[in-house]
Amino acid sequence: MSVLPTISDVERIAALPDPVLRNLQITQCYHELSLVLGERTGWSANWCSFATWASKQAGHTIRKEDLSRTLEDELGSDAAAQRAVQNLAAAAQRMGARTGIEEITAFIWKVMQPEAAFTRSSDAVARGNLKVFAEIGREFARFYADCVQDTVYDPDKISHFCDGLQAGEPPEGQLHLGRAFLHYYQALFEADEKKRIELLLLANIEIGFHEQTRLQPEINEALSAPIIPPQAFARNLLIALRPDWGLLNEVILYIMRLFGGLVDFDSATQAYTAGAQRQAQFIVTETMMTIELPHHNRLRLGDDLNAAFPPILQRIDNPELLALLAQIDPTPDSTKDSGAVYWGDLYDRLHFIADMFRCQQGNRELFEPPFSAEQIAALKAGQMPESHL
Repeated sequence: MSVLPTISDVERIAALPDPVLRNLQITQCYHELSLVLGERTGWSANWCSFATWASKQAGHTIRKEDLSRTLEDELGSDAAAQRAVQNLAAAAQRMGARTGIEEITAFIWKVMQPEAAFTRSSDAVARGNLKVFAEIGREFARFYADCVQDTVYDPDKISHFCDGLQAGEPPEGQLHLGRAFLHYYQALFEADEKKRIELLLLANIEIGFHEQTRLQPEINEALSAPIIPPQAFARNLLIALRPDWGLLNEVILYIMRLFGGLVDFDSATQAYTAGAQRQAQFIVTETMMTIELPHHNRLRLGDDLNAAFPPILQRIDNPELLALLAQIDPTPDSTKDSGAVYWGDLYDRLHFIADMFRCQQGNRELFEPPFSAEQIAALKAGQMPESHL
């Protein structure tokens, strides 16, 4: 039997202070949780199977991999951004900046602090990664300890398990989690293949509904993390360009702005920071709205899924699953319009996720390890893997 992660394992990982190492261990633990249920249900994907790869993708944002360099390249090659830089540099020179365009451009990049902006997105994603794992990962571990090894259906046992969950709708209540674990438990003993797979899909979507509702604040925060407010950017840039003002810089800026001396400079600042903000949000959104499944199967969450539902799920019979899909899938039995136009919209996300779960339900590759044997050994030792992640 696969490694059985315990509640203590989940709590130990959740308590790790380093968000990068914690994310890697969360990803590996999801994989191990996925295997336990997969062995009992015929290797039909469960929520942890998908969570493994979603958590691995979140790691790219948490580690801020090349995000600042990407932004610098994008702004450097964008004609509108270049014009905004030139306008801003010209306005700074009119205010007495004694430096050339290239030097002013370097100051602009330094003062904008793109690393800090991406750090805000990274922090939001890391908090969401932890929030979901500490709650849902723990409940999977508790479910495995209490129920998964049963050889006969015990209604009292699963009822007792569900009683340990908070009543009510998410984000505070765990109603959908209770239903999901009931359906997972029923799937353990369901001999009919179609009924079992529909129960698993129902449970996966129910947990997805709970998870995405809980993540709404962190997702919106990550997507909207600002570069730097225009006025603060203007202040910091002028201080950098006019060090001769010294301790009087705040007074001088106040007087100049009061008498309209910063109109051109403020206008150029707003144009530049607005463009940089759009580019930064695009980069973060692209990173968050991509998920790479095993074997470089990359899904862009804003695009319609190009996979078909497996034959066994082309028609849904389970009435509870039909009712849930009616709430979140406006194009029944089709992947049409499944792409999430705006990832910050809960129901846009849920439509994509429900269709992705349904398309990938029978994909056994989801049970493959997310890391190499060497990387896993390092993580088990509490260390950062040295090889590329």
